[in-house]
Amino acid sequence: MYVVESKGGTIACMLLALLLLGTWPAILTLLERRARLPQHTYLDYSITNLSAAVLIALTFGQIGETKADMPNFLTQLSQDNWPCVLFTMVGGVFLSLGNLSTQYAFAFLGLSVTEVITASITVVIVLLGAAVHSSNAADNKAKLGYLSSNYKEGARDIEFLGLKDVSNEGGKDLENGSIPVEKAKFGTADFLVELGNRRSIKSYVYL
Repeated sequence: MYVVESKGGTIACMLLALLLLGTWPAILTLLERRARLPQHTYLDYSITNLSAAVLIALTFGQIGETKADMPNFLTQLSQDNWPCVLFTMVGGVFLSLGNLSTQYAFAFLGLSVTEVITASITVVIVLLGAAVHSSNAADNKAKLGYLSSNYKEGARDIEFLGLKDVSNEGGKDLENGSIPVEKAKFGTADFLVELGNRRSIKSYVYL
């Protein structure tokens, strides 16, 4: 499978994508002005998109040797990838509905208004997704660091106290262990913090 790995190739692909994405709605608008129905235009678009995808998969998808982490297209067809295939099909359905809605918006609102609104919503969603991903990464790092420190402290306590036979202590709380601890009062902030530490990977750094 051929993959662009150089910075120059990546920049060239980005510029080509901007050119093609900017030309695509203009061509659809031109077809609509020439009395081509949106349904027929989108049918032509779907057939062409499928043909281009198959052509690219059979050419660029077969270039180079097959690797364990990056198999070629024909090699992937024989693998058990049904979850990925189903997720891809669902994504294709949503993408098709979005493209069809955009095409009808071109006919009602025009090219300039539709593209500006679509691009603005896309930028907002991407920024929100990046912020959520960054927040989750920070939460995971803080939580895992906290668990690591607790594990080291617990190992030192076990080493200091020695091993203890707890086979006859079946009635103890499995979450808190056999060591009695003072629980926070229900409904307080400390109780919520303890609950979050036990059941989810979340940090209260941002609170």
